[in-house]
Amino acid sequence: MGIMAYKITDACVACGTCAGECPVNAISEGDGKYEIDPDTCVSCGTCAGVCPTSAIEEE
Repeated sequence: MGIMAYKITDACVACGTCAGECPVNAISEGDGKYEIDPDTCVSCGTCAGVCPTSAIEEE
């Protein structure tokens, strides 16, 4: 399992902005919110920077 420095909180409104910006396609639509695949994530932080609800935070 990879080391994931970011997580998507319940503040996620499933807009998909983060998934579209992820350079390694580590984010996908989950049950009611988006989820980060820890095995694919490279901890770059791009997703956190574009999230309009600040739902992505460092662990």
